[in-house]
Amino acid sequence: MPRKNATRVKKSAPKKAKSKSAATKKPAPKKRAPKKPALKKPTPKKPAPKKPARRKPASKPAAATVRPPSTRAVAVPKPGTVPPSAGVSPYSIPYHGAPLGAHVSTAGGVINAPPRAIDIGATAIQLFTKQASQWRERMLDAADARAFRAALAQSPVAFTNAHDSYLINLASPDAALRAKSTASFAFEMRRSNALGLDAVVSHPGNFMDDRASGIARNADAIIEALERVTGPTRLLMELTAGQGTVIGSTFEEMAELLQRIPAALQPRVGVCLDTAHVFAAGYDLAHDFDGVIARFADVLGLHRLGLLHLNDSKAPLGSKKDRHELIGLGHIGEAAFRRIMTDLRFADIPKVLETPKGEDMVTNDRRMLRLLRGFAIGR
Repeated sequence: MPRKNATRVKKSAPKKAKSKSAATKKPAPKKRAPKKPALKKPTPKKPAPKKPARRKPASKPAAATVRPPSTRAVAVPKPGTVPPSAGVSPYSIPYHGAPLGAHVSTAGGVINAPPRAIDIGATAIQLFTKQASQWRERMLDAADARAFRAALAQSPVAFTNAHDSYLINLASPDAALRAKSTASFAFEMRRSNALGLDAVVSHPGNFMDDRASGIARNADAIIEALERVTGPTRLLMELTAGQGTVIGSTFEEMAELLQRIPAALQPRVGVCLDTAHVFAAGYDLAHDFDGVIARFADVLGLHRLGLLHLNDSKAPLGSKKDRHELIGLGHIGEAAFRRIMTDLRFADIPKVLETPKGEDMVTNDRRMLRLLRGFAIGR
């Protein structure tokens, strides 16, 4: 009996030891387990706030680059370096109509405009003779003017026009701004005459206070500039979309402005019809083409039409918004442009694109000019 009891005591001893060791081992993993997630949680949280901090400065320059679409801030290839991606030249499509082209860049000097016209397959060009968004006037060198004329003579371009500065407001009630605008407008006419351009396109101004007074001021400034600067370059007043206090969004209002010009100056003044502008102003070229043209002929007279700006419209009919789109991709659609390219009433009227340039100043213009040439021959 005593031996049995002894053996029992001995057997119970290791059992207690095992339970003690198990008890000591269990809390060890429990203490380590909370430490691991505690270390892991802060690590993903630290880089998270850094990412938006890095993205914020990147968004600021992006907003700045979107602001100057009017300056056509896209890649301008050097003359004679058209990339193969631009496709087949529009010249390959037979076309014997009025001069047809687009607005071209004068980066590097006005002498580069004619060869750039060749690059896109144009026979007409529009250009800026200075920075359109700056008041600073460019004094044209006589040698530059001669070089431009020589380059133009060696190109197939048969019609050239300038577009004046966006800052000019000949209808402003502010006397100082109107005087500055009149002087800038006169400089534009002087440069265009020196270059031998056929026309200058000008937007009527913003009346700001009273519409009738604004029309009168606009006409007076035109008269003053044309009397100050003489030459063969014709002034073409462009019909507008009608946003805000701008003048010239209706045929009647443009007629009223032109009627104020003295008879002696009338031969030097005409009209530029922008398809996107008149559509946004409420003239439905898409569904009432003949009606719109008949109204223009009755109110302004087709003899005054000196240039067509061919632009589809991103903005809907009557929206009063000036938003240009590629031909056939806007609210006007292809049909109206087919009519323009085949209507005998416009057979002798130069036509210039102001559609979006895309990335390289070449590809889109070539596509659009091929399309229009195709319309002219029934494609």
